[in-house]
Amino acid sequence: MNAKNKSLFTDFDPISKQAWIDKANFDLKGADFNRKLVWKNLSKIDIQPFYTPDYNQVFLKNTGENSSTLINYRSIFVSSEEVGNKLALKAIEEGINGLLFNFKEGISASKLLEGIDLNEIAVSFNLKSYEVEFAIDFFDLVKENKTNPSSLKGYFNLDIILNYVTSGNRSLNQFSKISDLIQLASDYPNYKAISISGGIYLDAGANQTQEVAYTLNSLVYTIEYLADYGIDIQTIFNNLHFQLAIGSEYFIEIGKFRAFNHLLHEVALKYGISEFSHTLTAKTSVWSKSVTDANTNMLRETTEAMSAILGNVDGVLIDAYDNEFNEASDFSSRISGNIATILKEESYFGKVSNPVDGSYYIEEVSSKIANKALELFKSIEENGGFFHSFENEIIQEQIREIRFEKIKLISQRRLAMVGVNKYPNLMETISSSILSDNPIEVNPNSKVLIPRRATLEIEALRKTTEKFVETTNHRPIVALSSFGNLAMRKARAAFAYDFMGVSGFTILQEQSYKSAEEAAEESAKSDCNVVVICSSDQDYEESAVNFVKTFRAINKDKVLLLAGNPTNLIDELAEAGLDGCINMKSDVIHTISSVQNKIQKTIKPIEA
Repeated sequence: MNAKNKSLFTDFDPISKQAWIDKANFDLKGADFNRKLVWKNLSKIDIQPFYTPDYNQVFLKNTGENSSTLINYRSIFVSSEEVGNKLALKAIEEGINGLLFNFKEGISASKLLEGIDLNEIAVSFNLKSYEVEFAIDFFDLVKENKTNPSSLKGYFNLDIILNYVTSGNRSLNQFSKISDLIQLASDYPNYKAISISGGIYLDAGANQTQEVAYTLNSLVYTIEYLADYGIDIQTIFNNLHFQLAIGSEYFIEIGKFRAFNHLLHEVALKYGISEFSHTLTAKTSVWSKSVTDANTNMLRETTEAMSAILGNVDGVLIDAYDNEFNEASDFSSRISGNIATILKEESYFGKVSNPVDGSYYIEEVSSKIANKALELFKSIEENGGFFHSFENEIIQEQIREIRFEKIKLISQRRLAMVGVNKYPNLMETISSSILSDNPIEVNPNSKVLIPRRATLEIEALRKTTEKFVETTNHRPIVALSSFGNLAMRKARAAFAYDFMGVSGFTILQEQSYKSAEEAAEESAKSDCNVVVICSSDQDYEESAVNFVKTFRAINKDKVLLLAGNPTNLIDELAEAGLDGCINMKSDVIHTISSVQNKIQKTIKPIEA
């Protein structure tokens, strides 16, 4: 056969799934395949390390379409028509094609939207009062401007579900207002009158499966009440707009949005609806953001927006990166708007059709999330539905369980957050006023959902440090005292530098000594408040106990830690005066809190 006509790879036999597993087991040298290589996500789904055609995958239907007309929303808080209009026009100049207005008082639609082309710019409204009156005013403007009915895009949001789950109070009269909004919007097929915000579940600590399931349970609840106002099911489904949050697990989030679209169609079929038009907006989550090293929020929001767009959402709402502790500046607002624009125009995310379809990995993730979410959705419905389950705290308890698990993983640094529990910015100065108090002490038995950052417990540690600095004019200093084996002492010093950096203390560069005795004597006499011993396990066997005894003979007050886990020496080291060990299994919150408590006893506040 002519070599040029020979098919590529014909000399190689196909490799089966089992062959890959056998090879992996061989390389693992007896270690458990599932434990070492299978990723167990917090949505309780197992993610395999590889996928082949041997897997009997189920490809979901109705997962959505990658939007070439993606709406890039900017949220605008309206204090007056003039201010709101000025901010809106500025946003449009910066490339924004979607405006989300937030206001509580009666507002003139014509003044607010002056100069805005409603054929080109999507306009949506979070309404807190005068909902129907504003809608009448808005659609009068739409007719006056002769806006093309099919070109008008956006939605009204009365936050019925969000208000209930965050306050515990139901406003059933809001369903009557939604009924009126549906009638007013009836001539505009792409303008949605029913908004369901499911992002609160993720922002309260839920996993992706829970967010999808509870949002669909919220939908069933909404349908039941709207049906009482004589709104037919087809009309309800054609008026639906959903908003979900975007978490930080990139591929899982892609699968989440695809799974949601699929399950929404499955729910619709149960009502006899096979075709309908809904919209889905994704908002960057509160949960994944930090106030320390806040610039990393820009990176988080970029990957979040990527996963949402690849998950086939119709619009994105990207918060300013400093939104959690500051009023958005011109710079931070512009950056947030540019993220989606760059992804759509320069990265071609809005110019290709469903790029993730057919990917074994993402198809598997989507399918598993859909299956888990459907199972949870059914269990809530069997327990009496959304309202009954929330009133009886079934939903809250399920979310609480996942939230505690996430916080535990963050505290153990097994769930990394850059700038928070990994790679803290030691050059950063930050005011205690923008840091959170310990959330465990704030409303611990609340029956409602509270949107929060995942970092609050670690922020509380940093707040303790910053308050200590403000009252004593002294920032605690950590010295890394190393000796012995070069490679291990460097590795453990690097680990200690990163681990202790979470505290907000001043961390000195590693100081190497010729011997353990010299290291103990010099570090005991130094001006630092905390000393971390850094060496190898063998060096600890030979010298750690003597190090601690020598150190304590000179200084009783300093905090003395050891980087590592010499289990056979722990009791003897503790008896000699070691305060504790830091290692891969250490809980950063518990460890640093203990260190802070001891330091506070030895350094007195400045006298007034």
